[in-house]
Amino acid sequence: MAVDLLLGLQWGDEGKGKIVDVFTSKYDIIARFQGGPNAGHTLVFNGQKHVLHTIPSGIFHDNTVNLVGNGVVIDPVIFKKELDKLDEQNVDYKTSLIISRKAHIILPTHRLLDAASEASKGKAKIGSTLKGIGPTYMDKTGRNGIRVGDIELSDWKEKYRALADKHEAMIDFYNVDIQYDLKELEEEFFAAIETLQSLQFIDSEEYIHQSQTEGKSILAEGAQGSLLDIDFGTYPFVTSSNTTAAGACTGLGVAPRQIGDVFGIFKAYTTRVGSGPFPTELFDEDGETMGRVGHEFGATTGRRRRCGWLDLVALRYACQVNGVTQLIMMKGDVLSGFDTLKVCTSYNYKGEEITHLPYNIEAENVTPVYTELKGWSEDLTEMTEASQLPKEFNDYVEYLEDQLNIPITIVSVGPDRKQTIVRKTI
Repeated sequence: MAVDLLLGLQWGDEGKGKIVDVFTSKYDIIARFQGGPNAGHTLVFNGQKHVLHTIPSGIFHDNTVNLVGNGVVIDPVIFKKELDKLDEQNVDYKTSLIISRKAHIILPTHRLLDAASEASKGKAKIGSTLKGIGPTYMDKTGRNGIRVGDIELSDWKEKYRALADKHEAMIDFYNVDIQYDLKELEEEFFAAIETLQSLQFIDSEEYIHQSQTEGKSILAEGAQGSLLDIDFGTYPFVTSSNTTAAGACTGLGVAPRQIGDVFGIFKAYTTRVGSGPFPTELFDEDGETMGRVGHEFGATTGRRRRCGWLDLVALRYACQVNGVTQLIMMKGDVLSGFDTLKVCTSYNYKGEEITHLPYNIEAENVTPVYTELKGWSEDLTEMTEASQLPKEFNDYVEYLEDQLNIPITIVSVGPDRKQTIVRKTI
C-alpha cells in the first residue's frame, strides 16, 4: 500500500488538522513526520474546539493508530498537557498512540537557547515560536541529541546532564538577559518524561513497512507549510525541518516510490505568522477584514497572522516541489462579501515579469502582478453540497484549477468537520 501525504502549501496555518480529521475514517494509520509543538492543528466537531501540537490529528477516531514519527521533535511537558486534555475527554490513547524511538526530545535548555538566540538578533529576529524547535534540530544534525529510545536506557540522565550543561554554557555566550530557574524546569520535565515512558515506543520504520505489507492504509500528516521548509522555504524565516513531501520519506522511513496521493492544502487567501517576506500582504481594510472574519490568530502562539491575497506564484512553486496530485481549498467562506478578489499571477522582479519563485522575494525586489475576479456575497457556511455554491465562487475555484493544472477536489466553508464539501472525486 502506498503512503498518502497531506501537506500545507503556504506559510502554515492552512487547516491541515481539520482535513486529517475528516480523512481519518479512510485510513488505518495517521503518522506525523516532522515538526514539533510549534504546530497548532485545530479540529472542531460536536460543538467543541480541540488544538493538537504534537499528537496526530486522527486521535479522536476509534480504530485508527496515531504514530509520532522519527522526524518529529517532542517536548515531553507539552506532550503531557495534550495527554491530560485527552484524559479529560476519555480518549483511549494508550492503545492508539505510538511513538518512534528515533524521535528527538526537546529539553528545557533547548527552549532557553531558542529564547537567547532570538533575543540576540534584535530587530533581525526570525519570529521563532520559542518552543526550542531549532536548537533541538541543531543537536539532531550535530549528533548530540537525545532520542526517545535513549530514555529506555539506564544511563540516559547522564547524557541529559552533559547536554544541558553544554547548553547553559552556550546561553552564557549569547550574553542576553534570560531569567530562568533550571531546577524548577527540570522537575516538570522529568515528571513529563515519566508520562512519556508509559506510552508505547516502536521502531517506526519497521512498523510502517510491516503495515504496508499487510495492506494497511497510511496518511502522513505534515506540520507548518511548504514555504517554511528549511531548504525550499523563505530562508532564514523558516522552520528547522523539511515540511515538503521529501520530509515524509526521511521523517517516517518511507521510500519515494511508495508515495501515493499528495494532498496539498491552501487557503483561499494567504497568511503568515512572524517575520519574513510576504509579497501579497495587505495593510488596508481588506487585510483587516480577512484577519477578523478568518479569526487569524496562531493556535500555538496566539499571534496575529498577517493577511494578503492568494499568491499563485508561490502556490505553483509549492505544488511543483511536492508533486501535489489533489488540492484542497480552505476558508473560502472568509472571502464572502468582497466585491472584487485579487490573485497574484506573476511578479515584477527587478523590472522583469516572472511566474516562478525567485531566490529573493523581499519587497525591494518583488512587486505582485494581480488578476481581478468578481467576488460573491453569499454566506457559504451553511452550504453542504457543491451545487449550492455561488457561480462566482465556482468561477474563482475553476480559475485557480486552470492556473495550477491540478484539480481542487475539496473546499472548506467553515471550521467544523461537517463544513467540508467534495467538489469532485478522482
